[in-house]
Amino acid sequence: MQSDDEAYQPGLPYRPRANVTRKQSYNVPSPNEMVVDTDDYVGVPNAPEKESVTMISPEGGAEQEADQLQDLPLANDYDAMREVVLPPLLDEPKILEDYQHTWTVENWRSLGKRERGPIFHAGGYPWRILLFPHGNNTDQCSIYLEHGFEPDQIPENWSCCVQFGLVLWNPNDPSLYVNHAAHHRFTKEEGDWGFTRFVEIRRMFNVPWEGDSRPLVENDTANITAYVRFVEDETGVLWHNFTNYDSKKETGYVGLKNQGATCYLNSLLQSLYFTNAFRKAIYEIPTENDENMQNSAYALQRLFYQLQTSDQAVGTNELTKSFGWETRHIFEQQDVQELSRKLMERMEEKMKGTKAENVLPELFSGKIKTYISCINVPYESKRIEDFWDIQLNVSGNKNLLESFQDYIQVEKMDGENQYFAGDEYKLQDANKGVIFCSFPDVLNLQLKRFEYDIQRDMMMKINDRYEFPEVFDASPYLMEEADRSEPWIYQLHGVLVHSGDLNAGHYYAFIKPTKDGWFYKYDDDKVTKATLREVLEENFGGEYRPPHGYPRAPLQKKAPIMRQNSAYMLVYIRQSRLDKVLCPVTKEDTPALLRERFEEENALREARRREQKEAHLYMMAKVITNETFAKYGGTDLCVFDANPEVDPAAPKVYRIRRATPMSEFVAQVASDMGQDPSRVRLWLMVNRQNKTIRPDQPIMDLRPTVEEVFSRSAAHRDTSLRVWAEVANEVNENGEPVWPSYQSQPNGVVVKNDTILLLLKHFDVEKQTLEGVGHIYISKEKKVDDLVPMILQKMGWGDKLSSDEKLLMWETLKAAELQDGDIICFQRTSDKNGRVSDKAPQEANKWSDRVEDAREYYDFLEHKRTIKFHAHPTRSDPAQYPPFELVLNSKITYDVLVERVGAHLQAPSTHIRLWTVNASTNNPKTPVRRGTNPMLRQILSPMGSNTLNVTQRNDAFYFEVLEMSLAELDTKKNIKVTWLSEGITKEEQFDLLVSKTGTIEDLIQALVKKAKIPDEAEGGRIRVYETSSNRFYREPARDSPVMNLNEYTQIFAERIPEEEKAADENNFIHVFHFQNEVNRVHGVPFKFLLVEGEKFADTKKRLEKRTGIKGKSFEKIKFAIARRANYSKPQYLNDDDELWNIASSEDDYLGFDHPDRSRSLRNGVGDLFLR
Repeated sequence: MQSDDEAYQPGLPYRPRANVTRKQSYNVPSPNEMVVDTDDYVGVPNAPEKESVTMISPEGGAEQEADQLQDLPLANDYDAMREVVLPPLLDEPKILEDYQHTWTVENWRSLGKRERGPIFHAGGYPWRILLFPHGNNTDQCSIYLEHGFEPDQIPENWSCCVQFGLVLWNPNDPSLYVNHAAHHRFTKEEGDWGFTRFVEIRRMFNVPWEGDSRPLVENDTANITAYVRFVEDETGVLWHNFTNYDSKKETGYVGLKNQGATCYLNSLLQSLYFTNAFRKAIYEIPTENDENMQNSAYALQRLFYQLQTSDQAVGTNELTKSFGWETRHIFEQQDVQELSRKLMERMEEKMKGTKAENVLPELFSGKIKTYISCINVPYESKRIEDFWDIQLNVSGNKNLLESFQDYIQVEKMDGENQYFAGDEYKLQDANKGVIFCSFPDVLNLQLKRFEYDIQRDMMMKINDRYEFPEVFDASPYLMEEADRSEPWIYQLHGVLVHSGDLNAGHYYAFIKPTKDGWFYKYDDDKVTKATLREVLEENFGGEYRPPHGYPRAPLQKKAPIMRQNSAYMLVYIRQSRLDKVLCPVTKEDTPALLRERFEEENALREARRREQKEAHLYMMAKVITNETFAKYGGTDLCVFDANPEVDPAAPKVYRIRRATPMSEFVAQVASDMGQDPSRVRLWLMVNRQNKTIRPDQPIMDLRPTVEEVFSRSAAHRDTSLRVWAEVANEVNENGEPVWPSYQSQPNGVVVKNDTILLLLKHFDVEKQTLEGVGHIYISKEKKVDDLVPMILQKMGWGDKLSSDEKLLMWETLKAAELQDGDIICFQRTSDKNGRVSDKAPQEANKWSDRVEDAREYYDFLEHKRTIKFHAHPTRSDPAQYPPFELVLNSKITYDVLVERVGAHLQAPSTHIRLWTVNASTNNPKTPVRRGTNPMLRQILSPMGSNTLNVTQRNDAFYFEVLEMSLAELDTKKNIKVTWLSEGITKEEQFDLLVSKTGTIEDLIQALVKKAKIPDEAEGGRIRVYETSSNRFYREPARDSPVMNLNEYTQIFAERIPEEEKAADENNFIHVFHFQNEVNRVHGVPFKFLLVEGEKFADTKKRLEKRTGIKGKSFEKIKFAIARRANYSKPQYLNDDDELWNIASSEDDYLGFDHPDRSRSLRNGVGDLFLR
């Protein structure tokens, strides 16, 4: 075997030689895919090995056929071959060094399974060719490039970015070869890369290669040439696989976790975070008195603080919860531009009255003038407004500067479109347009990558190429009078990118955190350094542009490949204000209380971490004492899952080391009980077959550890050690406890006698309570009556009862014979017969839940349900009817249930309507029907429901107190009406009950009564109208039947304004609200009276009065006419327009263009909102 090495510096592009007639294979694989065995280039089709290769000119068709053939070099023409196998990469990394190495492989078919070529040094590191001559578990020859380090000599964190090509060729005829190429980031973990399926073995020997007379491997000999190109890893992540990548360590910054579909939110938050003056302003908001997770300002402070101090990616859960978003919101991609505006508005509200009150307008707000200026007379109509971002058209513009020029282009108003310049100048030629008065320090540019396609009737993404500069001068787009004392030069700070299409895509951002540093790519939880090419060229959109010198595509020309990623939002900062905007933000700039809170949380988190780390060393123990037993009102000893912090009957809980001796544990329990440890012994609990838990036997040997005792216990249904603590009632003359059973002998043997342990519970008939009263011992030979004096002594009732009293007793297990741990329940009764009926407890269909004996009470406990009752949120007044709970027997009927509810509410039971509760939303579900008078348990758990498909809660109802009985209610129609009391700004919803034979007149009377408003004679006539999809639908006549009201419309009612009472119906225009695009409707539509000859400036005054929208909220509204014939393009109005003339058709609508501040759900889709 021989090898030839030769080093090359990057040379001139290869120009093919003419008149080469030998046949060769030509295979150009993709250098842009980081996978083994690939041969796909972006923009270059796969080329199967053929006898001749036809080239199609990219310019398309004017060249001669001879010029369409590309001649291929010989394998020993290393300069030429290098140009073929190492074409320019789309990444365009800087080339550091080229190297070529040839290995002559002899006796091919006699070689072993794996062979390595001689080591050659290039790029400062050792390399070699790795060959599997008979295939790497495949029927094809396998060839790889690998580093030549010894396993124990690889430098720590070593990496090297290499583009390489491997050529297998016949040394006797260099025109016969096959080649593949790839690129890879070589590391300690990924030290080799190449092609498992390089060429089929059956084609290599004794078979003419591609129509030639000679084989590829001749005389068992072939050459393998490795072309190696070392490129600069400028960002440290070129071709990185990001396994175990640490953003903080590599860049100093951390990312944000994606909750589901919140990448759009993450990109915006990173952009705002690195606008340092904004971050400082957020820290200035006083939140020390409102530190709750519903305060979005506090949640944003916490998020920014974590981005500033954390070593790991930060979650946004707290922030989205503070917005009021539910789970479904975080799995819906929202409009970033809308989110940005709403977040700014919310933070501006929070900053009012603080040091940072004017920071946001100073940072982000500029001024723009809308004008109509007459050409021949000195008359101009203008309006100056604030703007927070600029929406620029991508479609039809090649770059940012063209978009700005398009934005301020002047429209000529002449001919039939002349402008009316008042009574003095009449109709005049005029220029109409917008011009900027000033730009903000931070300029947010929204690129309109998504537009409505009228042919497809849907929103579409515009993937056109659109260039934007790193620096641009904004002064050409300013009015002449603008302040030019400082240059209006803007420098790129951030690029927010959308990858994908409208329905499925991903968002990330490129941001330059410092004035002179690098750009970084913020892709959810990953942060990487980025080149200027990644920031600019790769986000211009359009089709991929092959680098200079890219070889022509063989065989045919394919359709261009379009980039899926393109910029949709740009952030520029005015160069003269860079130091102010990107001011340093230190830990001291953060609120002191915020720092303290995080220090506390981190300390708690660390304590929990240590606790979890040591959790295997500890176990839980639950101890029932006489005190907890006495306070437990159930049939057993306790509920082991109860919380001792809130339930005094819950067992005491201990977290104890598993290796603790039982003697120490007993001492600890005794100390907590205030007892001598020698007088306390613990009984292990056992699970009985009837699903009760009882003391089984005492722990007499205290030498074993807690874990050993637990492991030997009879049952392990609980992960904790469960015990009952017995306190000795007697001691001997030596002060030692006397235990009636399980006595220890001097020889250490424990003897069990015929004495059994019984626990006592007393049922108090008057108080209707059940309580534990301790324990007693009794011989198995004794009769039940022998318990009476013991119980009398325990209760302090004297030596015996009076003649007319009896002591009734029940053994709760109903067992044939008593055993250790059984519970005896007793009650004192004055029943002269001394007997209780043997009949089963009667059905609980009576008014009262009072029971007369313990057996009935036990039955009640078995079927006891604590039910929560809440006033219906829209049909009742929660302030009048606060929530309450009732303890009920699940066997009571519907009639008894509403009787109990009515008694609590002091309302007739016939006027009570109950609603079931939706298990997932906790909203009212359906009204409860009386039907066949079902039992409570049937109402709460309907037939057919199980734990897997439960749709309603089984512990709660909503209720409403009706004005009439349910029977009368069936004759009424329920109508939801929204009462507009202050223009359209105040909405009050009422559920009205109107007779099914009633009219709109009756509906109005019902509204007057329910809303408690003056009647029409006193307050003025009322109009009722229907709306559909936030547009005016119709105004029904007053004598129209209510049954004709559409079930799917929303009904509004309002006082008719004085000016509209006698107006002609033909003089009204319908008004609706939209945001940016007319198909994004919201708000309350209404009808508005037109006045002939009225300028729109005066019309707006009437509109302000009509709607009740005042101040800045009204000033922010833009007004437009939307025509059905050209609905998608509204015509915006100016102060001098006359609405009477412009709205010429009944199909014309007046639109209010302003942000939607509502939280309602429309068509099942949640509009973006911040709480």
